[in-house]
Amino acid sequence: MILVTGGAGYIGSHTIKELLRDGREVVALDNLSAGHRELVLCREFVHGDLSDAGLLRRTFQRYPIQAVVHFAAHTSVPESVENPAKYYYNNVGCGLALLDAMVEAAVKTIVFSSSAAVYGDPVRVPIPEDHPKEPKNPYGRTKLIFEGVLHDYGVAHGLRHVSLRYFNAAGSDPEGEIGEIHDPETHLIPIVLEAAIGKRSQVQIFGTDYETKDGTAVRDYIHVTDLARAHVLALRALEEGRAAPAYNLGTGHGHTVREVVAACRRASGREIRAVEAPRRAGDPTSLVADPSRAKRDLGWEPQFTALDPIVESAWRWMLRPL
Repeated sequence: MILVTGGAGYIGSHTIKELLRDGREVVALDNLSAGHRELVLCREFVHGDLSDAGLLRRTFQRYPIQAVVHFAAHTSVPESVENPAKYYYNNVGCGLALLDAMVEAAVKTIVFSSSAAVYGDPVRVPIPEDHPKEPKNPYGRTKLIFEGVLHDYGVAHGLRHVSLRYFNAAGSDPEGEIGEIHDPETHLIPIVLEAAIGKRSQVQIFGTDYETKDGTAVRDYIHVTDLARAHVLALRALEEGRAAPAYNLGTGHGHTVREVVAACRRASGREIRAVEAPRRAGDPTSLVADPSRAKRDLGWEPQFTALDPIVESAWRWMLRPL
């Protein structure tokens, strides 16, 4: 059985669907502070927090857990700049509690949800896994710290681990069964689409003076189902003893904020008012993956390689009956 922490969240819930499709038994754990119970497709669900050592111990005692896929974390870059303590406590401190519970239960396999934010401003693009790591914000620093913690637990306790460094997760389940729900919304594509349906009067473009082709920041948008499938492949590689410590997950192609707005206009067929705003603290200019290691080692190949189909899947989810 696989324990998925943060299983009621955006990427966690999509990964549970892929794990079930792979024939795995899954138990989800989530405190529902940001996740949504209706997105969890597995039968077994534990409502609780990683800070609760007793709950963790009971969970590992109750279920025959063989591996963990760890998503539970705070993920907003601007919030991490404003409230770093929240991020260090949850993303590092609660992660340590999880690892200690794993050690106690003799569970030695974990796939960790990391981030391209560990790199900071790239010195070369696309970014390989051995790129210098100089995160620009507390969120990225917490992810990098925890990658180091995993290494140390590997040395001390024989923990098998892999860190998956996502670029920008986007889109929703192509079958429409689950999708992206954030309150408040923090991801660019759904924010722009909320303007298309009238939930917002406009969308802000934060920073128009970057050294990019149109002055706006560049990101590599990877479909959430492609991300989810990578977790299944990484878990399999760990079980077979052939995983590297870290993999980039992205398409290898970057898109500017203005290009995203244009794609949202195409997908929705609606006008979207965009206004220029100052840069946000902690935002790098360009983040584009070199995903070749994941393709080589894991046999992972993104199915959604263009921006428009990713945006269209998000638009279909946004139009679902409520």
